[in-house]
Order: sequence, then C-alpha cells, then structure tokens
Amino acid sequence: MRKILSVLVLLASVVQLAGRDYNASLFGAKSNGTTLNTSSIQKGIDYISENGGGRLVFYVGRYLTGTIYLKSNVTIHLEEGAILVGSVNPFDYERNYNWTALIFALDQHDIGITGKGVIDGQGFQVANNLVDMIHKGVVKDPLKYDRPNETIRPQNIYFRGCRNIRIRDIFLKDPGSWNQQYDQCRNLVIDNITVDSKSYWNNDGVDIVDCDSVVVSNSYFDAADDGICLKSHNPDFICQNVFVYNNTVRTSANGIKFGTVGRGGFRNIKIVKNTVFDTYRSAVTFAAVDGGVVENILVDSLRSVNTGNVIFLRIGERSGNKKGRINGVTISNVYAEVPLTKPDAGYNYEGPVEDLPRNISPSSIVGMPDAPVENITLKNIEIHYPGGGNPHYARVGLDELDKVPELGKNYPEFSMFRELPAWGFYIRHARGITFENVKLVCEKKDYRTAVVLDDVQGAEFINLRVEEPGGKKEPVFSYKSEKIIY
Repeated sequence: MRKILSVLVLLASVVQLAGRDYNASLFGAKSNGTTLNTSSIQKGIDYISENGGGRLVFYVGRYLTGTIYLKSNVTIHLEEGAILVGSVNPFDYERNYNWTALIFALDQHDIGITGKGVIDGQGFQVANNLVDMIHKGVVKDPLKYDRPNETIRPQNIYFRGCRNIRIRDIFLKDPGSWNQQYDQCRNLVIDNITVDSKSYWNNDGVDIVDCDSVVVSNSYFDAADDGICLKSHNPDFICQNVFVYNNTVRTSANGIKFGTVGRGGFRNIKIVKNTVFDTYRSAVTFAAVDGGVVENILVDSLRSVNTGNVIFLRIGERSGNKKGRINGVTISNVYAEVPLTKPDAGYNYEGPVEDLPRNISPSSIVGMPDAPVENITLKNIEIHYPGGGNPHYARVGLDELDKVPELGKNYPEFSMFRELPAWGFYIRHARGITFENVKLVCEKKDYRTAVVLDDVQGAEFINLRVEEPGGKKEPVFSYKSEKIIY
C-alpha cells in the first residue's frame, strides 16, 4: 500500500500544471446557453497553449459548444455553476480514430479538466436527433438494436496518446456514447469526480484503454453500462499499473470490469476499497477472451450490495482460436449480498432480461479445456445468496456437468451459461485455486451444491464455511479434478 500511495502522490505532482488563468469570455465565449462557442473556446485553448500554458476558466453560465481540442499545457477549469454544454446537432461533432467526442486531446501533454463545474453532453437528445437523420437517409448507419453505432455518437471526453493528465472534481453527465475514454495515455489521474452516465445506450462511466500509470480515486459513477472499465484494443499494448481506489459504482452492467476488448491485456492492477451497489451484472469481471493476458491483479476491501453477481473470471477465444490467459489474481476482504430480484429495476436503461428463466448464478471462475485459469486466491470473503433454486429451470445435476457448454466464442458475462450446478462458486478448467476464510450463506434451501469444481487441478480450502437451511450435502463437489485439499 505504501508503494501504491507513493505512486498516487507522484502522479498527482507530475500533472500539476503551471501558467496563468484566462477568462473564457476574453476569447468571445458566451454563457447564455444558445450561442455556439466552438470557435471561441478553441481560439482560447490554442492561444494559451502557444503562450506558455495556463487555465481557460469558465465562470457561471451555460457554454454551448461542439467538438473542441485540448492542447498541451492547457487546463479547462470549470468554476462552480459553469456548465460546458454539448450541442444537440450531430454535425457539430468531429471524428478521430473512429470515435466522436465533445472534447478531444490527441498526442498532447500536461493537460487537464478541473473544477466544480459540469460537462453536460446532452447525449440523449444528440442520439435521438441522429436516429432521426438516419431514418431520413441523411446519415448512413445500420441502426443495430435500433440505436446508432456508438462510434458516431459523441463521448464527452476522448484523449489518445496523451501524457500527464489531470481530471479532477468535475461533474460529467449525459454523454451520447461512452462517457470518457483515455486511449494509450500515460500518467493519468482521475480524482474526486462525479459521473451521471445513464441517459442512453453504451453509457460507460470511464474507459481506460491500453494506458500505463493510472489512478482512478475518490469518485462516484452512476452508469447505464459498465462503471469503471479497462480495455485493451491493441495487441501491441498492455493496460497496466492502474490503481482504482475508494470509488462508489452503480451500473446496469458491471461495476469494475476489464477484458472486453482485451487484445493486449492487463497487468499490475490494484482495486482497493471500492463499493458496488444496485448493479445488474458482476461487481468485478476480469476476462481474457481476445488473446490477451490478465496477470498480477489485486482486489481488496470490496463491498458489493444488491448486485446480481459478485466475481466472474473468464477465459475465451473470441478472436479466432487464440485464447487468453489469466494468471495471478488475489481477491480479499469482500462482503457481498446478491438479491433475488433485479437489482437495477426502474432505471432508464436497465440491464436486459436475458438467459431467463434461470436460477441466481454463482460467482464463477471458468477457463477453457486447454487454457485453465491459474493461481487464484480468494481470502476473507463473505457472500450472501438468496438461495431457493428451482430445479425445473433446465436443471444441471452433479452427474451431468458435461452439459454445461464451453461457449468460447461468446461474449463473456456471468449469465452466459444459463443454469449452473452451484449456488456459491462454480470453478471449471482451473489450476491453483486457494480459498481461505471464505463464508457462503444461502438464505433459503437450494437444490444445488455450494461449490462445484470441474476439471480443477490443485485447490485448497482453508476454513470454508457454508451456511444453508437444512443443508446436509457436502459443501464442495469435485469432478474430474485432482489434488483437492479440504
């Protein structure tokens, strides 16, 4: 932890930007909410960058704009009451690296967005205006699932190839697509921000893509799609040295997730002291399904309440026959409650009612027959499940585990296998699994077994406690597995 905190302090100091303050109104920006300020704001950014750097400061008001480009040594600073408002005209946005955004930064350094103001992408309106243009034939798009491709809907922020970035204190809301994406960036601090990103499809909270040396801390994410999401789009890059600390997440997808896409992979990721609540999918999901690696991962001090699933680790082969690798994941000090009902019910964009009917899914660690998940440690874990499994939901019994499909080509989600034979943990195609001081509580009697091992080589259970009404069956069932210590 001392090393992690040292990195946090170092990154914070690296991105402290010098220079003077410039009022945005000096460059002609109007705060009336109706004047399109794209040219004026860009003029201010360019001037500051060319004259020693500093902050472009926005005071109280609504500043309407289309796409702007942040330049080296410039910070956009939004004072409390200042709102940077995205235009609702899709043609006011530009596209780079196949993405559309309100604020771009491409190959810049020492940049930031700070202050207690708001960035409001007005994404719901932009997206619906785009749908209207597609229906009229003005814009060409297949409208898959009756919504435009996410790449032509504007994100609030897209930074690529940048270094020394500070995003602090701001309120980000209502993007047209992903909220904020940092792609192949280095030395990035995101601290004490608030994200309300649930007005349209694909509204992730934050996407860290192929970045190195990142801190995401002390922030609140409320998202329609994945909350804190790490990706690896390029097989030549690794998303690495990432510290996710003291955040609160609510989503209609996964709380903290990485691995879709995962072409290069993920290494040296620390996820410490986070809370996930009212979340439809998994609290944490780590996947290696696109040929990349997942290694040296720590999750510690996680609280997950009213979340549909707790832990999902998965190896697959979506990219041809190239399988990923998961090796070295420690998850410790977790308290979790899984509800019987839909945890995101009532939100604007709920998670889909898919793979139903099925019983509540267990936490799962699932590799492939020739690519096992390796060296996983679960320590000081307590998970409460509702139990009461219905055996008539396409029951998979302990004598028919081969009926669980491999599904190596499928998109990885905890519900992908539909019915599973365990109510607590299902572990398949794995090697080197350690459970230490794990407590699994089932509120109602369940026909399934607490823990099922299928093709697991080397598993050790130290102080595994299972509480289940009327439970007389063995808490762990082992099938085609060896070297199991219990």
